[in-house]
Amino acid sequence: MNIWLLLSLAIMTVLVTILWLRLHPFMALLLAGWIVPVGTPTALLRSHAETLVQRGDLSNEEVGPFVNRPAINRLTDAFGKTASQIGILIALASILGACLAESGAAGKIVECALACIGERHAAIALAFSSFLLGIPIYFDTVFYLMVPLARSLRARSGKDYVFYILAIMAGGSIAHSLIPPTPGPLQVAEIIGVDLVTLIFAGGIVGGFSSLFSLLAAWTINRVVEVPLRDAQNEQVMELGSATSATSPPLFFAVLPIAIPILLIGGAAAFRLWLPGSFLASCFAMFGEKNTAVGLGTIMAMALMVWAPQTSKTPKVVADALASAGTIILITCSGGAFGMMLGQSGVAEKLSLVQSQIPGLLLLVLAFLLTAAIRTLQGSATVAMITAAGILQGFASADSLPFHPVYLVLAIGGGSKPVSWMNDSGFWVMCRMSGMTESEGLKTVSPLTIAMGLSTLFWTLIAAWLFPMKG
Repeated sequence: MNIWLLLSLAIMTVLVTILWLRLHPFMALLLAGWIVPVGTPTALLRSHAETLVQRGDLSNEEVGPFVNRPAINRLTDAFGKTASQIGILIALASILGACLAESGAAGKIVECALACIGERHAAIALAFSSFLLGIPIYFDTVFYLMVPLARSLRARSGKDYVFYILAIMAGGSIAHSLIPPTPGPLQVAEIIGVDLVTLIFAGGIVGGFSSLFSLLAAWTINRVVEVPLRDAQNEQVMELGSATSATSPPLFFAVLPIAIPILLIGGAAAFRLWLPGSFLASCFAMFGEKNTAVGLGTIMAMALMVWAPQTSKTPKVVADALASAGTIILITCSGGAFGMMLGQSGVAEKLSLVQSQIPGLLLLVLAFLLTAAIRTLQGSATVAMITAAGILQGFASADSLPFHPVYLVLAIGGGSKPVSWMNDSGFWVMCRMSGMTESEGLKTVSPLTIAMGLSTLFWTLIAAWLFPMKG
């Protein structure tokens, strides 16, 4: 089968099965991942194997068994490889986030941000807090946690409800798509080949600037659209009662589960660069490995459960977090396997040739538009990021790429923001938890996701132009 026809068939399989047949994304990505190796010509597979030999990833003796291996076996191997790279990390991050929420640590961070910045600038405090919490905690959970606070602020001030709601999105949603260990950026980094330290650093800077500009967009939308304070679905379930100062941990302990993994991972990279072979470098290499670092953060988060109203709930909190993480792991691993199958089909090599004909920074615009199109059509930001990364992985391997591949990851992350509307589960979460109607959501949530995506693309382009880091 022609490689471009095969690529088109794979993309259409993902879109049609999710939109029309209403298949779960795990099934859709797995089906597309099976179709690709079945339709890949033997000549292209052998060509890819020879490329792996040149890179030292495969020996000459392994070429034959690799080419003759059944499609389903190659797919399951790719699924297992993806799980070995990110499965434990996602599970640990899920437990970490759940314990931060249940222990009151997340609420303490928000409470202290409000105290420092002041209620007059409450939207800035909400955006900052949600950005920080959006690194280890899934955005839906961040929104659940902070909506009651936005409602309380609206009840006291009598205005700016839309601003408060959108401020939570401006921080947490951007962090969710740019900074690991959330599944989207984590898997895209694996596919594109970007180390987590670089992505955390670059994603933090670009995401911070993008959040500020998105906050300005939220302020503008708030001036145009007025949403009254209505009863919200499950409001009583989402109260921040466990986050009051009487039951929550001190700020220092509340921040530790987030700060320690970042410091350990960053420290391991720094000592590896500056003091290779030293005792400190060996220590940080051990504890700064991504799974170990996040595991230590998870242990700290679980220790904070002593501040929870009922510490006996810890096993249930962990069990619920793992149940939620299981679905995410299945989606992410099937998406990773799909991406590997696209790589074996020769798409990466073909796109590397196309890349040479596209001038410089326009590659980032192309990555953004492709991801945004997939996101708008099928609704899931994570699926859009993984699918786009699988298609565009050839760009990252091209020697003529005029900037560091981390910017490609950030452009894909920015493209996963627009457009949130009726086919996005997050759209309904935000509308129902805030009490907005569908029409009000289309006037507020949807425009902000466009603004978030464009601001992320803008700052990614600026950063790639000023600091290409081409190594």
